[in-house]
Amino acid sequence: MSSAAPAQAAVLAAHSAPTENTGDLTGWVVGLVILVAVVYWLMRQGWKWRATLQSGLPPLPALPPEHADPILELEGRYHGSTAAGKWLDRIVARDLGTRSLVELTLTEEGLRVVRPASTDFFVPRSALRGARTDRAIAGKVLPEGGLLVVTWEHGGTLLDSGFRSEHPEEHLAWVAAVERLLPPGSGTPDNHADDNAAQSKKGAE
Repeated sequence: MSSAAPAQAAVLAAHSAPTENTGDLTGWVVGLVILVAVVYWLMRQGWKWRATLQSGLPPLPALPPEHADPILELEGRYHGSTAAGKWLDRIVARDLGTRSLVELTLTEEGLRVVRPASTDFFVPRSALRGARTDRAIAGKVLPEGGLLVVTWEHGGTLLDSGFRSEHPEEHLAWVAAVERLLPPGSGTPDNHADDNAAQSKKGAE
């Protein structure tokens, strides 16, 4: 009888070990889920706070019912908008912070921005302030020249909006076409001269 007791204890230990391991794993999973939920909640709160700060931005101009013949057309992605020259200062008000597919059409009247999963808007020719190729906007970093950035004025605020064509080699043609449409004296200083933005980009590499 005495020799059977250690054997029974060993069997009980062998059966209980997997249960203890399963309990530990469940605890880790629950902790991870809670952590992800907290991070997501904080991000949502930050987004709402930023939207509140930017609530003074007026509604975006709606697409005109008719438009002139296109100068250029582009299909790709909209990667967001920021305060001009500040690639991390994201604009989230008026649905400008929502990344989405996009169809761009440049005409003599201005820039039509059609976003199938988000709000469409129009940049009148009088609001255009410049265009350039770049590699980062709203926290998104791409290869050099991977973004077409259009600078425009809305409600007294200069904005940079970033787009990526399905064919990025088209970006330079867009830059030239937008520049040709600029109202006299409406150009903006070279945004690359912003030292803080340059340092931020280096840190993101």
